[in-house]
Amino acid sequence: MGILGGTFDPVHIGHLRAAIEMRDALDLAEVRLVPAHVPPHRAQPAAGAEHRLALLRLAVRGVPGLAVDDRELGRAGPSYTVDTLTALRAELGARSLCLLVGDDAFRGLPTWHRWQALFDLAHVVVMRRPLPPGGTDTLPAELTRFLRGREAHGVAALAGSPAGLVWQQAIPPLDVSATRIRALLRAGHGARFLMTDSCLRYIRDHHLYTD
Repeated sequence: MGILGGTFDPVHIGHLRAAIEMRDALDLAEVRLVPAHVPPHRAQPAAGAEHRLALLRLAVRGVPGLAVDDRELGRAGPSYTVDTLTALRAELGARSLCLLVGDDAFRGLPTWHRWQALFDLAHVVVMRRPLPPGGTDTLPAELTRFLRGREAHGVAALAGSPAGLVWQQAIPPLDVSATRIRALLRAGHGARFLMTDSCLRYIRDHHLYTD
């Protein structure tokens, strides 16, 4: 199983395509998209939890292997990933669990709450996209030291154990962001083909992301 967290404010084709790419590359039976209630590292989402959840459910409807997990929305306080993985590990037993993170999030891992415990609960799979001009893939020294000896030797190693490894999986670049979509909608412009039509209808019907 794979877990892809975020604010999904709103969910867009970049999120969906990344989930599908990882489902296929890692041969995962399921990738769960987990919307955060109170994100620890960014501002509170523009849309309420009930709307972001409804949009996610619309977005994954009919997509094999994609599902929505709303457990963080029911928890008070910051939406710490370690708490989510702890709950999932209790449910999954010794089954393999993969935490899917982007490049930027991975480089910032030492700032996460109890970040080292994440590897006791899941594998960490980095979704690697080509670096932008001037970008860097240098990791913090603390993270580099911690990862020594944890590199998976192929995708099959992830399925062969419940947790503890790191794997870097290249995925095609897709230049779509929730920030841009919110800006387009606030300006009264269309966002078709950046989101599913069902999500766009929901946003329009509920007057989301407008001033």
